[in-house]
Amino acid sequence: MNASQPKPARKTDAIAMARRVLRIEADAVAALAERIGSEFGAAVDMILGRHGRVIVTGIGKSGHVARKLAATLASTGTPAYFVHAAEAAHGDLGMITPEDVVIALSNSGASDELLTIVPLVKRQGAKLIAMTGNPDSPLGREADVHLDSGVSEEACPLNLAPTASTTAALALGDALAVALLDARGFGAEDFARSHPGGSLGRRLLTHVSDVMRAADRVPRIHEDAPLTGGLLEMSRGGMGMTAVVDAGDRIVGIFTDGDLRRALERGCDARTAKLGEVMTRSPRSIGPHALAVEAAEVMERQRISQLLVLDDDGGLVGALTTHDLMLAKVI
Repeated sequence: MNASQPKPARKTDAIAMARRVLRIEADAVAALAERIGSEFGAAVDMILGRHGRVIVTGIGKSGHVARKLAATLASTGTPAYFVHAAEAAHGDLGMITPEDVVIALSNSGASDELLTIVPLVKRQGAKLIAMTGNPDSPLGREADVHLDSGVSEEACPLNLAPTASTTAALALGDALAVALLDARGFGAEDFARSHPGGSLGRRLLTHVSDVMRAADRVPRIHEDAPLTGGLLEMSRGGMGMTAVVDAGDRIVGIFTDGDLRRALERGCDARTAKLGEVMTRSPRSIGPHALAVEAAEVMERQRISQLLVLDDDGGLVGALTTHDLMLAKVI
């Protein structure tokens, strides 16, 4: 074999290397927890106390982490955007205002591109948070707040390629974003509003009225009707159920496939039984303005497949099934 050609890796060597990398990176992240202190709190207070935006910047691998941090902040209630450090000195600094906070990421804390823009950031009146692996670095010393993301070693066997250091910076950035989320009282519905196109947005912004079948499409029958009539009405509606109403058209129960099965198991004579004898009285229901995900939770908890939708006065306004929720991608 030619000496310049790499020899095939043995599976055992690859597995051992993978485990080594994961242990080193896990240890690097765990070590960060012990260093979280007043500086981290000061960073949170600084961002919360400013009325501008957070500008996250970096170069190289730190730039990739910075871009992800900006996206995480923006989606969790802290307006933020990424500015490439190399572009910042060529006009992009004009986006920074005195009310902004700049977060600069650099493992060495000595990146020329970042150090070039530090005086300009200060001149603009913005605050600077540095996230580096060296508090005594030029960037660390110039920052208003320094967050230490240092690691004892890289996971790269040469101790050169940014691996553990980028993982640590990523985790520390997530910790900052989540701490800000918590301080702002940012909830699940807030998150959904910034992710309307995702599954979470569908689950949290879809209401029962959006997915239910309206009252005129819901099968219904009087409680004194024969069981066979209930079967015909249930088949007509195609929902595996029919609402059961009294003489005043008020809901008194529901008749489902499950009710039929249980009635037959008890020896009920389907030819003579009345619907009122086999239906489920006081059925589970939900309001039209409730979230569809709440309906899904009720149905799952009660182990039912259909749910009546009633208004505040107990009037029937619709019904929905698990199939309706699946079509709406709520479940």
